[in-house]
Amino acid sequence: MKRILLFLATNLAVVVVLGIVASLLGVNRYLTANGLNLGALLGFAFVMGFGGAIISLLLSKPIAKWSSGVQVIDGSGSADERWIVDTVRRFADKAGVGMPEVGIFQGEPNAFATGAFKNSALVAVSTGLLQGMTREEVEAVIGHEVAHIANGDMVTMTLIQGVMNTFVVFLSRVIGYVVDGFLSRNDQRSGPGIGYYVTTVVLDIVFGFLAAIIVAWFSRQREFRADRGSTQLMGQRQPMIHALARLGGMVPGELPRGLQAFGITSGVGKLFSTHPPIEERIAALQNAPA
Repeated sequence: MKRILLFLATNLAVVVVLGIVASLLGVNRYLTANGLNLGALLGFAFVMGFGGAIISLLLSKPIAKWSSGVQVIDGSGSADERWIVDTVRRFADKAGVGMPEVGIFQGEPNAFATGAFKNSALVAVSTGLLQGMTREEVEAVIGHEVAHIANGDMVTMTLIQGVMNTFVVFLSRVIGYVVDGFLSRNDQRSGPGIGYYVTTVVLDIVFGFLAAIIVAWFSRQREFRADRGSTQLMGQRQPMIHALARLGGMVPGELPRGLQAFGITSGVGKLFSTHPPIEERIAALQNAPA
């Protein structure tokens, strides 16, 4: 699961940095100077929320390459490399997207696709995947990743994450203002106090976890769709079913957290899992209309 947990980690880091910068610039005092300015707070939350998500999206491909040690290939190397590049090109043409960059990384069975734009994405497969699967199964996995690109999943996840961020920032600061007002009701100071800052930090974390559960749910639905996309690109469902069954018997490679949602497998707990169980994905393909 290599595509969104690095995206999520980057998003969290960006939001934290933006929050620190906003505090240093006195934004919190502006928002509470004459009572809580809900309109200004909503605008602030929107900028913070979508700013973090969009910056994370734009950084997704270079961070993916760096964190996974991806070696970009162009098909001029070995016969296997030429086959991988030709397969990605064939599926990209069929899906109507620009040719992605193609890469290989060392590790246990996994694969991912990432990038801010459909026509300049990245598809990468692990050495473990190439060594542990038949060519037809690897094709199905590549089709799954190209389907992610064609479906615009990175942009979709960015929008969902941006909305979640906005609600997290907005609600934590409204509650922080109320708590701070209760704790300092006898004080004559202006501007937020320690109660505001402590409450917002704690609630940013708590609400952030709740938002991650919602984002993970959307990611799981997107995973079923990418499986179906692979069967459409392949023209048959059996290769994807066989690939999933094969993955079910392997030890999947652990991927950086921000990339996990766009990999082919996932090993986190159910609520936070960005991928459905292998058995559910196979059943969904078997029960899909022909």
